[in-house]
Amino acid sequence: MDDLFGTAPSDSKAPPPPRDAPLADRLRPQTLDDVVGQEHLTGPDGAIGRMVAAGRLSSMILWGPPGTGKTSIARLLAAAVGLCFEPISAVFSGVADLKKVFAAAREHAKLGQRTLLFVDEIHRFNRAQQDGFLPYVEDGTVTLVGATTENPSFELNSALLSRTQVLILRRLDEAALDRLIGRAEELTGRPAPMNADARAALIASADGDGRFLLNQIETLYAIDLPEPLDPAGLAALLHRRMAVYDKDREGHYNLISALHKALRGSDPQAALYYMARMLVAGEEPLYVLRRLVRFAAEDIGLADPQALVQCLAAKEAYDFLGSPEGELPIVQACLYCATAPKSNAAYVAMKAAWRSAKETGSLMPPANILNAPTKLMKAIGYGANYAYDHDAQDGFSGANYWPEEMVPQTFYQPTERGHEKRVSERMAWWDQMRRERGG
Repeated sequence: MDDLFGTAPSDSKAPPPPRDAPLADRLRPQTLDDVVGQEHLTGPDGAIGRMVAAGRLSSMILWGPPGTGKTSIARLLAAAVGLCFEPISAVFSGVADLKKVFAAAREHAKLGQRTLLFVDEIHRFNRAQQDGFLPYVEDGTVTLVGATTENPSFELNSALLSRTQVLILRRLDEAALDRLIGRAEELTGRPAPMNADARAALIASADGDGRFLLNQIETLYAIDLPEPLDPAGLAALLHRRMAVYDKDREGHYNLISALHKALRGSDPQAALYYMARMLVAGEEPLYVLRRLVRFAAEDIGLADPQALVQCLAAKEAYDFLGSPEGELPIVQACLYCATAPKSNAAYVAMKAAWRSAKETGSLMPPANILNAPTKLMKAIGYGANYAYDHDAQDGFSGANYWPEEMVPQTFYQPTERGHEKRVSERMAWWDQMRRERGG
């Protein structure tokens, strides 16, 4: 499917679109220099700029959010270096379509015309279909330019990635979006019907998507407005664009990673922001709660044992209240975790203990702490000389609980923060008593 900045044929200059064509189509760029917001790629020092200057393209994957110019860049690249442009969409194409394209590319090659094959939404092809590109890319039948909104590391075969260069397109910033509005005003010969504050609000609502912005501008032009809109009037007239957020894709993992790290970094403001981003975009509150519970155990632990209690209580409250009332307890749990003392000692101890358990196999515990429910087991020494700690001085026997073949290990090392400081002092006292009592 075509992208914001339009389509220019690779073999000739495109005729101007009709006057009644969509605004985004009429504003499509005619050269790579016209593409806004991607100067880090299209500029003279960018990867695309250097390729065009050299007159030779390598196969590439254009990775970026919607409405940032992926299709336009591909089409303009073909025009810039004189390649035949063959576009397909992975949403609507299958193996038969690909075979036709590759056959046509071979015929073009015989006539001295190389082909740029543009594959929109390339991540939607399965692994076998992606492998089908490899021989044609390797022998130069096509120069492949794929476009994707998803992280190529997760969605594309490693073999295909090794034969392409991944170029990252940025979401359009405020300056780039403002330039698009300026181009629309210049093309139509009339100012956009909104004041400066509404203009800023519209740019913010576009969330970096130029196509969405131009569609909204076109809607405003189509309405006979008696006076320029203010932000309130703009909000009443236009629907705000929902943030890009796929619950099973990279946007989901980026935000939960940001939330977790803001919590770990004890920044309650940033943590609350990222959590709000997720919930506003439609994330399941129970997923956020599960992550908070995990965080309380992994990054706070015994430095503040109440953190886990708070998170579980928030889950209970959410189950009881539902949305939107139940989201306030989630906020409380988030802020509690962000402001609690931090310790990953329990998490580190768990990993170390699991590793040791795998390495030591099936070593028997010492006989004195084995259960002895039968006479035979008692006769062979199970449970013999077990020291019952409650009968010992200070309620602590100092006995050895490790297998005889194993040197005692230290997995859990509490920090000096929060409640763990008291735990650390208690463990140090036990260690001293153990040495004195020969445990």
